[in-house]
Amino acid sequence: MVTGKHPAGGPAAHGTGAADEELMRALYREHAGPLLGFVLHLVAGDRQRAEDVVQETLLRAWRNLDRLDPAAGSLRPWLVTVARRIVIDDHRSALARPREVDAAALELVPAEDELDRTLRMMTVADALGDLSPAHREVIVETYLKGRTANEAATALGIPAGTVRSRVFYALRSLRLALEERGVTS
Repeated sequence: MVTGKHPAGGPAAHGTGAADEELMRALYREHAGPLLGFVLHLVAGDRQRAEDVVQETLLRAWRNLDRLDPAAGSLRPWLVTVARRIVIDDHRSALARPREVDAAALELVPAEDELDRTLRMMTVADALGDLSPAHREVIVETYLKGRTANEAATALGIPAGTVRSRVFYALRSLRLALEERGVTS
């Protein structure tokens, strides 16, 4: 049974190299298995997480051996408490920060290239140049400036019905002009 003393019999004092290694091995041999079983239940069967918690628990025990009561017998109740607190602290930390996502999924999202956007804008501007001035005006007012047919009619000084009609024919002409430039619908 591991107590708060080094295997050599003296009080726990770190820095003796081989004695510290032997103490850590003894802690691991005596407590790691039962502690792992306990922690597995706490972390819903996540073995990797349970092993990390056991490792951290044993490390904390090793760091605090000089403060533990050797007359208490086993360190296991203390280890179980420490392990439970580590799991609780990790759970609270996970709730306090945003959920992590796998960056691999971001690699599948196509990133828009500014060159592609610029080329599309140049192609559309070129195709708008093929439209008649009347058709170009209504497209600019309704699509580029975001105005309704009534607002565009007021701005252009023409009836709203005329704006609607011109938009219909202008879009048809614009579609043909874009198809001629290799842009498909």
